[in-house]
Amino acid sequence: MNTRLAKDNILGRLKQAKRTPKTAEEMAFFPWGSHSEITQDDKAKRFVEMMTANHADVRITTRAKLTTEITSVINHYQFEQIAIGTAGEYINNFEAATSDFQVTAFNEEIENWKSELFNHIDVGITHTLGGIADTGALVLWPSEHEPRTLSLVPPSHIAVVKKSALYGHFLQVMQDNKWNHYMPTNALLISGPSKTADIQQTLAYGAHGPSQLIVLLVEDE
Repeated sequence: MNTRLAKDNILGRLKQAKRTPKTAEEMAFFPWGSHSEITQDDKAKRFVEMMTANHADVRITTRAKLTTEITSVINHYQFEQIAIGTAGEYINNFEAATSDFQVTAFNEEIENWKSELFNHIDVGITHTLGGIADTGALVLWPSEHEPRTLSLVPPSHIAVVKKSALYGHFLQVMQDNKWNHYMPTNALLISGPSKTADIQQTLAYGAHGPSQLIVLLVEDE
């Protein structure tokens, strides 16, 4: 039995299993307020607090100022070589913001520029599917236009998330995006810079991914 068939069989059994239907709100736990009282502003405040606590650099901006903000971040961190995708809602902003820098667009097979990506790129810039306020995490749904390597390989990562795309908790992400019918093959949850304390119990950043995470939270206009 091949891997694809085995996966389909497992998912088929899970979908056919008898269960007591519950909404995401009924199953979720909100230590910071009841669901009915939480506004999008509350989610944004919680999201910023939690991501900042996880050592992410969170900056609030608008669509009109997004290009300028990205350029400001690049200059602040002195990034020189940048990798971006080839499509997405803000791709024009990404291209405009990086026009004066060395930019590599992910428009060919990874094998053809793996050495450059691993050895020379300073930062990857990506879109996000949304953010989770409860725990402070980004949700990425990589695609051929914006592969996961952009957010996992370079030493720094700039991620753009819309305020309107902030969810209270992970169950809402799955419910609102109908993952029970169309499960993503590769979803990423990023809660901050990569870190580990495996070596002598000393916390170190950048062990298994970017050591810097910059999140640009775009206010709705």
